[in-house]
Amino acid sequence: RGWTFMNYGYSSLNDYFSIDLKPEDESNRLFIQLYNYASSQIPLDNRKVLEIGSGRGGGASFVARYHHPESMTGLDYSSSAIKLSSKIHSNVSNLHFIKGDAENLPFDDNTFDAVINIESSHCYGNMRKFLDEVYRVLKKGGHFSWVDLRGKDMIPETESSFNDFDLNCIHEQNITSEVLEALDGIHERKMEMISLHVPKFLQTAFKDFAGVKNSKIYNAFTDGSAVYLSKAFQKS
Repeated sequence: RGWTFMNYGYSSLNDYFSIDLKPEDESNRLFIQLYNYASSQIPLDNRKVLEIGSGRGGGASFVARYHHPESMTGLDYSSSAIKLSSKIHSNVSNLHFIKGDAENLPFDDNTFDAVINIESSHCYGNMRKFLDEVYRVLKKGGHFSWVDLRGKDMIPETESSFNDFDLNCIHEQNITSEVLEALDGIHERKMEMISLHVPKFLQTAFKDFAGVKNSKIYNAFTDGSAVYLSKAFQKS
């Protein structure tokens, strides 16, 4: 229950993306800052918002409570994640969770004013199919904010996928250094959680998944063979 975020985090000296947090959220600041960075790129206030890949629900809860959407829907492929998220965040009135597939969204066309996707799309089988679904459920003039990691050799294919859709790019940035700084700041907490809650034979895999220091992904960010990208779009 105490681990409601699964992202790598974001750390920056840029005051624009700093945020005053309630005491109960402060321990998750670095994770929350990635959500705040991505959410700040597009208008969410009083809008109908979807997060695709909501995981354990901490990010969707943050957006619902701090960015004041009319409604916030968190979608995840995992039934257990949806059950857990619905239980943990049941006190957030404008938030609900639903099981669904990022490549086959269970919504009608033109349903949402905004879609966010945080560090999830690298797990999908077909990026173009995912983007086709995002485009389909977005209303005309709606916004889409995306942040995720990619191997450096995968960037051309990723860029090509975005270019296949009538989406006007309003923001893009390489935020690898900010993510690395956050990973450094979260390292000890993640190591403690893995040590306490993960069987020893799985700990190496979990360390890679969590991006702790000297893991494969951490070293890839450091040597430049992987990058962390941010993009925001408006549907034409």
